[in-house]
Amino acid sequence: MGTRYIWFIAPAVIVTVAIIIFPWMFTIYMSLHDWQVTGARTFIGLDNYVSAFADRRFIAAIWRTGLYAVFSVTLPVILGTAAATVFHHEFPLRGLLRGIFIMPMMATPVAVALVWAMMFHPQLGVLNYLLKSVGLPPSLWVYSPNTVLPALAMVETWQWTPLVMLIVLGGLATLPVEPYESARIDGAQPWQTFVYITLPLVMPVILVAVVLRTIDALKAFDLIFTITQGGPGTASETLNIYLYLKAFSFYQIGQASAIVVIFFVMIVALSLGALALRERTRWT
Repeated sequence: MGTRYIWFIAPAVIVTVAIIIFPWMFTIYMSLHDWQVTGARTFIGLDNYVSAFADRRFIAAIWRTGLYAVFSVTLPVILGTAAATVFHHEFPLRGLLRGIFIMPMMATPVAVALVWAMMFHPQLGVLNYLLKSVGLPPSLWVYSPNTVLPALAMVETWQWTPLVMLIVLGGLATLPVEPYESARIDGAQPWQTFVYITLPLVMPVILVAVVLRTIDALKAFDLIFTITQGGPGTASETLNIYLYLKAFSFYQIGQASAIVVIFFVMIVALSLGALALRERTRWT
């Protein structure tokens, strides 16, 4: 490459280094130090990583994050795939209903969290009113350690099922018609067509939605912090909430940086695993 062409890529390189590479290198640097808010720091090597894995609260936060991600990924993927299958067919007012269906994902997470926080209120919330109206007992929702994570995942499901629907709907629009014509000639039932043709063909697209939702669920912060602040107790304290407390409540910058690095490695490993699974599910 000639020297004159370097100037064409120099702006992109500078921006990449400034907003991606340098912050990550500095985060790793901080994670190797006992870093105080006052600026004092002492090099301690990998001690922050060792102390993180020795902290039961950190391990518990990992489990809660994983459980929250399972809820927040499984339900939107199942419901979004079902919705995409419905909206893929022609029917009256399809465009209007599809527009209404995707409206939740247009709202900001904090606004959504504030609305759902009012709905979750044990005495004044509309959700318990609806339960009572059909003869079911009221629930404590986010005010009970046993139901707080499923309740928060319900909000995630409501907001991000439309995103999965749009992704899968795009995949359905690109499917070839020949397998369906062959199935119709062979007398296949609609459910057989879906299970043996549609689902295998669209599975790589569904796994893309799984990867995107997994990354988004693992890094969820604003929704949880706005509704519960990690409570009751530590029942909804995911890694992001724990990280926030470490950095901005306990002022342990070095340990917080180590948690960031660990969290990043976890997300990359899960994403690579899901992408490898996607390659193996390509239909031939």
